[in-house]
Parts: sequence; C-alpha cells; structure tokens
Amino acid sequence: MAPPVQRRRDACTRWPRMSSTFWAVLLLTALLLLYCGQLAAGTCEIVTLDRDSSQPRRTIARQTARCACKKGQIAGTTRARPACVDAGIVRKKQWCEMVPCLEDEGCDLLVNKSGWTCTQPGGRVKTTTAL
Repeated sequence: MAPPVQRRRDACTRWPRMSSTFWAVLLLTALLLLYCGQLAAGTCEIVTLDRDSSQPRRTIARQTARCACKKGQIAGTTRARPACVDAGIVRKKQWCEMVPCLEDEGCDLLVNKSGWTCTQPGGRVKTTTAL
C-alpha cells in the first residue's frame, strides 16, 4: 500500500509553482468575466429585434428580451419596454395591469386574452400577442 501514496506525492511535486499574485489575478479575472455576463436583479435587455414590413400598412415586430427578475416576478412589458412584472398578471392574463402601453395610449385586452392592443389618440392601433 505504500507505493500508491509515494506516487501521489511525486505527482504533487511536479506541479509548477506559481506565485500567489498569479493565482489572485487569475481568480479576479474569472470573477470579472462571470459578473459582466449577468444582469442586475430586476432588469431586462433586448437581445433581438426583427421587423417585417412586407405587408402594406402593417409592420410585424418580434422582440426577444433577457431578464433577471426577482422572486415572484416574470418578464413582461411596461411602457412599451421589457420589464419584470408580477407573475400573477401573466398567470391570469390580465395584460393591461402591467401597463404595457405608453402614457397617451389606451390598453384593451384581446377577446381571447392572448394579448393586448394599445390605441393612440390618432386612432393607430398596436396589437401585441404573448407567446
């Protein structure tokens, strides 16, 4: 049983000796890379935005957002921007409670509760459906 222990000691002594400064810099670099890739809690960012204007008088926009929501929240829309909203709003499909339209627009639920419409004072209507 003694030879395996001796081999293990030999393997440990073969590792290159690095200064403590090297290991500190390596650790700080790894932590910085990890931190920079994450969003702050309660914030969102737009990842992709695609627009299709192939139909006359109609533009179809698809947006993907990445959110880091707090407990009890889920990704939603507030004032036409991605935001973290109360999860109960999405669960009940009461979309207008998350205030998805701009200040001067009116919000109405679609008949089947699959989304909402934002109506501007001039009569222009923006329809949003949730996936």
